[in-house]
Amino acid sequence: MLIIIKILSILYAIVIHEFSHAYVAFKQGDLTAKLNNRLTLNPIPHMDMFGTIMLPAILILSGSPLVIGWAKPVPVNPLNFKNKKWGNTLVSLAGPASNLISALLFVIILKIIFVWQLVGVDSYLIVFLSYLIIINVVLMVFNLIPIPPLDGSNFLFDILPAKYNSVKVFLSQNGPWLLLILLIADSFFGLGIFSRIIGFFIDIIYGLV
Repeated sequence: MLIIIKILSILYAIVIHEFSHAYVAFKQGDLTAKLNNRLTLNPIPHMDMFGTIMLPAILILSGSPLVIGWAKPVPVNPLNFKNKKWGNTLVSLAGPASNLISALLFVIILKIIFVWQLVGVDSYLIVFLSYLIIINVVLMVFNLIPIPPLDGSNFLFDILPAKYNSVKVFLSQNGPWLLLILLIADSFFGLGIFSRIIGFFIDIIYGLV
């Protein structure tokens, strides 16, 4: 049952994240995501065979403490955005924002359950809500890292002056490898930077409960 809860939690967090990208792009005047059937809460169009299904399943079944995954990138055309300066940033940050809002919403539900003692603390509902909160926070924090292809990179690129174009080019070309190196260094050399940041936000949100 715990494996199903983990999978459903990951699936929810990823789908609401990608849908939010598509929705804000649509509101900004770009129909690309809508025309590609990505303006939907149906998880199937958002799924990446390896990133959404195979990798999370392998990590969960192997008992890995780190479970990551991703969906297909939402196609957008910034040239269609009403807000030419900040449209790309708004679309990019919509994903992490949706995960933050989701986490807070589930905290409120959890708070109501605790206050009214609707179910026992060992209930699967409590476990499910807890995983939903944690995974949404993890996805939010991870995607705010300002390294391509993560969402935070678009905000960084929008605020960097033109004289730093060489930095943009370097990150665009080497971002995925740089991100991989940082994750490996953080995990295998005991730096724990990401886990500390994620833990900080989780503590704040759980403090509300």
